[in-house]
Amino acid sequence: MDHTIGSYEAKTKLPEILRAVQSGERFTITLRGEPVAELVPAQGTKRGDAALAVAEMRRLMDERPLAGRLT
Repeated sequence: MDHTIGSYEAKTKLPEILRAVQSGERFTITLRGEPVAELVPAQGTKRGDAALAVAEMRRLMDERPLAGRLT
């Protein structure tokens, strides 16, 4: 899941944000409303990779529902 957060809030809640990133969430950090940085899970973190894969699969399933039921 992607989040947008201001730089001041990112500074004050950094430990909480890092735990969220560790579980696969992504943050765009803004400065005066303009995006300036993205905080994403480091490559190679299995937990983050799995969470992102599940989120992507759910998104694709929502976008492309099956036309009929499989029997």
